[in-house]
This record gives sequence, C-alpha cells and structure tokens, in this order.
Amino acid sequence: MSANSSTLAAPDSGDQQGSIGRRIAAIVFFNFIAYLTVGLPLAVVPGFVHGDLGYGTVIAGLAVSIQYLATLLSRAWAGNLCDLQGPKKSVTLGLALCAGSGLLVVLSSACAGTAWLSLAWLFAGRLVLGAGESLVTTGTIAWGIGDVGPRFTGKVISWNGMTTYGALGLGAPLGVLLDKHLGFAALGLATTALAAAAFLLARRKSAVPTVKGARMPFRTVFRHMTPFGLCLALGSVGFGTITAFVTLYYGSRGWDHAALALTSLGVSFIVARLLLADSISRFGGYRVALCSFAVEALGLALIWMADSPATALAGAAVTGFGFALVFPSLGMEAVKLVPASNRGSALGAYALFLDLSLGVTGPVAGVIANHAGYSSVFLFSALSAVAGLGLSQVLAARARRGG
Repeated sequence: MSANSSTLAAPDSGDQQGSIGRRIAAIVFFNFIAYLTVGLPLAVVPGFVHGDLGYGTVIAGLAVSIQYLATLLSRAWAGNLCDLQGPKKSVTLGLALCAGSGLLVVLSSACAGTAWLSLAWLFAGRLVLGAGESLVTTGTIAWGIGDVGPRFTGKVISWNGMTTYGALGLGAPLGVLLDKHLGFAALGLATTALAAAAFLLARRKSAVPTVKGARMPFRTVFRHMTPFGLCLALGSVGFGTITAFVTLYYGSRGWDHAALALTSLGVSFIVARLLLADSISRFGGYRVALCSFAVEALGLALIWMADSPATALAGAAVTGFGFALVFPSLGMEAVKLVPASNRGSALGAYALFLDLSLGVTGPVAGVIANHAGYSSVFLFSALSAVAGLGLSQVLAARARRGG
C-alpha cells in the first residue's frame, strides 16, 4: 500500500475483538509517543523561562500556552492532510515535527546566556510541537478507524484519548527528573530521540486504502461539526476547571493533598475508557453521551458542595468517569454526517472545540472565582455539563427524526 493513501476502509468482518484491540493499540501507540514529548517539558518550561531566563510569570505562562495555539490553528491542516494524503502521512509528518521541536529546545538551552534568543528558539519549538501534536492525534484516530472500520470509531477515539492522558501523566514527572539530573537540553534530546524512533516505526507500517469520492469544503464540514463541537466544549469545561482551579480551591478551604484530586480525575477517566469503550457501539453515541453528561454534572456538583476533601476527591473521580466518554460518543455520531473521504477533516474540526474550550475556560472561570469564590467555578462547570446534556438531547431527537 502507498504511504499516501487515505482513510477508512472496512475491516474484515471475521476479525476477533482481540485482533481489533491489537490493531488499534499498534496505531494509537504513535499518539502516546507524541504526547509523551508534549508532557516532558510541561512542568519544566515555566521554571526555565521565569528562573533561568528571568522573564515574568505572564511570559512563562505564554511559553506553555502558545503550543495550544499552534494545535488549534493546525487542526484544519491535519484534517485535510488525512483526507487528501492519508492519515499515515499526517502521523509521520507530525512525528517529524515533534522531533524537530526537540532540536529547537536544545538550541534554546544552548543560548540561555542570551535570554531573548533562547526564548525565541523555545517559542519556535513550542509552536512546532503544537502543530506536530495536532497532526499525530488527528492522524492516529483517522488511521485507526481506517484500519478497523467505522463500527469501532468510539473505541479508536477512546483508546487514543487514553494514550493522550497516560502519556501526559508519565511525561511531566519524567521531564522534571531529566531536567533536574541532566539539564534542560536533555528534554530536547529525549523528545527528538523518542519522536524519531516512532517516526521510523510509523514509516514501516502499512497505510490504509484511499476512499474515493467528492470532498466537502472545510467550512461545510465545520458547519456539520459545530453542534457536536459545542456539546464537547460544554463538557470540557469541567475538566479544564478541575485541572486549573482544584489546587486553589483546596487551598482556600485549608485542605491538603489537592494533587490527589487530579490523580483521581485522571485514573477514573482512564478506567471509564477501558471498561466502557465498547458501550458506544453497543448502545449508540447519543445514549452514552447523555449518561456521560449527567454523571459529569453530578461529580462537579459534589465538588461545589463539598464540605471535606474526601467529598471533593469523590467528585473529581465521578467527573472524570463521566467526562471520559463525551468526546468519543459524540465524535462517533458527528463523523456519520460527512462522507468517509472527509472524515479526517471532520475529526480535526470536532477536536478544535476541545482546544477552544480548554483555552477559554481558565480566564472565564478565573473571573467567576474573583467575584464569587473558587467553589462557584464548579457550579458553573456543572451547569455547563447540564447545558451539554440538553444540547445532546436536541441532537439525539433530531437524529431520530432523520433531520
């Protein structure tokens, strides 16, 4: 098969579940490596910019968030690349960009004596990494669906998400250790080595056959994805609020061990995706989405009303369990609305709303916290999940009517 082939052939109907799982895992592994390179510098970059280069906290924060701007802006490119040249092309190019970002980090470290030059190289590396992340994660989803078939869309998206959060959880502490013992340049070298090795593996893997057919303009695909993306954005508010504000919330209450809430959120997220990934194909995306929003809203309400750290911890776990299947359940329904030849673009457009939500949630929740206290941001998040449930119900009713 050509490396330039595109997406979404049907699988052999005789494949067993174990074979399907192995095939999905072999592809989403590349997403794990990409997000491992994202996670490595995550906890180190702010300290390098603020402590080593001497810039303020705003620039230090920007050094982290500028990566997500690149991810957001490259979603359409990633989707079109998957559709026109194949998801394998998107994944290999993304891994090459991740490897290149590591070299830019090495340059940044080498120029640390000249703060502005070091920062410029670092920002360039963050932008390249953001684009690489977008290409890999969109490509692995499209590649996985192309390999095992649209029936397993929910499972592919679920497993891809597990690799994302698992790699971030592993990468951040590993990056801190590398920086502590080997220096900032070691992060760049590790990033380049990991991404380059994954690139060589991906190059050897078979692409999926091209799907022929007319392709919609991206603006048309985006219009189809917008209602589902809005649901995803509303569901993502809770996740973004917990990651950004749970530490401050615990501190305002005089509670210790806020990190346990983040661990609880992540562990329950992964457990839900492991246990329930097949539920989407069994019960349908809309039913799973409605249940997911309800569970997530309950978890966020528990945090809002918490009178002890144990209750807040339980709320974080319930929230993670509920949020886990929002993306894949709605994503499976969303991609049904476009031809197979546009599925990569659809995935890119849909995921764009997750980027937007996580980018906007922090500032909006910060304003709410300043005016009404930290607990109020979790009420806001719970209401957002309820709004997502309501909009999902509208979409489900429309689908039943064939609209």
